[in-house]
Amino acid sequence: MTPAAHGMRRYHQARWDEPIITELSQPGQRGIHVPHTEAAMLDAIDSDHNQLPDSVRRRTPAALPELAQPQVLRHYLRLSQETLGSDLAIDMGLGTSTMKYSPKINDQLARAPKLAELHPLQHPETVQGVLEIFWKLEQILCELSGMQRVSLQPGGGSAAIWTNVSMVRAYHASRGDGAARDQVVTTLFSHPSNAACAKTAGYTVITVPPDRSGYPDAAALREALGSRTAALMITNPEDTGIFNPRIQEIVDLAHAAGALAVYDQANANGILGITRARDAGFDACQFNLHKTFSTPHGSGGPATGAVCVTADLAPFLPVPTVERNHSTYSLDYDRPHTIGSVRAFTGVAQNVLRAYAWVMALGAEGLRQVAETAVLNNNYLYSRILVIPGTSAPYATGHHPIEQVRYSWNDLHHETGITSEDIGRRAADFGVHYWLSHHPRVVAEPFTVEPSESYSLAELDEFAQTLAHIASEARAKPDLVRHAPHHTPVHQIHHDALDDPTRWATTWRAYQRKHNP
Repeated sequence: MTPAAHGMRRYHQARWDEPIITELSQPGQRGIHVPHTEAAMLDAIDSDHNQLPDSVRRRTPAALPELAQPQVLRHYLRLSQETLGSDLAIDMGLGTSTMKYSPKINDQLARAPKLAELHPLQHPETVQGVLEIFWKLEQILCELSGMQRVSLQPGGGSAAIWTNVSMVRAYHASRGDGAARDQVVTTLFSHPSNAACAKTAGYTVITVPPDRSGYPDAAALREALGSRTAALMITNPEDTGIFNPRIQEIVDLAHAAGALAVYDQANANGILGITRARDAGFDACQFNLHKTFSTPHGSGGPATGAVCVTADLAPFLPVPTVERNHSTYSLDYDRPHTIGSVRAFTGVAQNVLRAYAWVMALGAEGLRQVAETAVLNNNYLYSRILVIPGTSAPYATGHHPIEQVRYSWNDLHHETGITSEDIGRRAADFGVHYWLSHHPRVVAEPFTVEPSESYSLAELDEFAQTLAHIASEARAKPDLVRHAPHHTPVHQIHHDALDDPTRWATTWRAYQRKHNP
């Protein structure tokens, strides 16, 4: 029986034997004629160049590829045909990193000359409209979180978590107990960026394991909190997709120990307009505009993390902050207790505008409907996936998951030898994006699915039917799955290369030096 008979579409992706663009270079080819530089400008450039240290001056011109326009166009169009993206594929498989529809009209707004041609060093008097959008989105996020102040400067979710950790450190230092409070407590199923950022900031990280229900173990949490705790950093819903109903009790335990409570809201898509961080007692939180608020994910950038804090933590916010005085807006750099800047200027204005437009188009009721639809989609897909023989959801059983679920193919693996990674590669043959799980791999043979509110009933069914079809293939034709993919340019990863630092190369020229000496 063909895949189409199972409700899945036939799919075969373009596969081009496309070289790296530098390999396509032909000396003398040009895409444009660059105008000659005026003599006065050359003099000015030469003067500035002479002030540079000798160690940073170029000895030779940059080795840029030389191609005519048609060759450049063909190169990138061919690469685009080899790519699965959120506007092309069913990509609800990227759990813990909400992938949702970004309205194209918001892209048009972001590309409008009135925004695209602004310069971040313009005087605030000349950019009042942009500052107003920043300020208004901050007020919306204050309402959604219950906090008093917001910064939109961080360049992504992890950067926002880092900002929160930095403010925690500055807060305790201002009270004279910064050195004594040298530990951060997090939980096993909180997003790994919490532990990573705390460790990077110099803290000792204590990770609380889950109990049998999947919630943080209460006894272990009480033991971990103490006079050395600077902060509790926790995600809720955690990366299992389960909302912790005891979250306020957990926050109270942190406060009783003298610690701050920091809420990672990377998984906020299913709780918008329903729960608020401050109502549970949190001191700080963050939203990811490139997830929850529909701005493009961009594989980690250009993203925006929104940091939300109480009045007690507001003095430590990064600079500049956007301030309002009646009907005018300004940038405030004069903040004695600030942690400084965590990225250039105020943040990614284009993403702030996209998020603002998305929120204003939906309104308060629409935002809540986003959350409710995401939860409905997730639970519908949950019911469809768990009837596939060989699947399970170890920590979700008996719950109504909020916006994602960490599933397991462990039963299928024991029966057939097929791994979750094998299934992920085979899923690409049907034009479906599939994601395993980030570490730690507590759930055996995991895959994490988050449908969000953007997918139709037909797409949810197609995704579930695709997984069911692959599971049946694993039993009937395991080699077909094991050697996938067959219809895409994706290839199998050789893990021995990933484990060998002598073979790593972060640039094309580094690869050439290592492999073509």
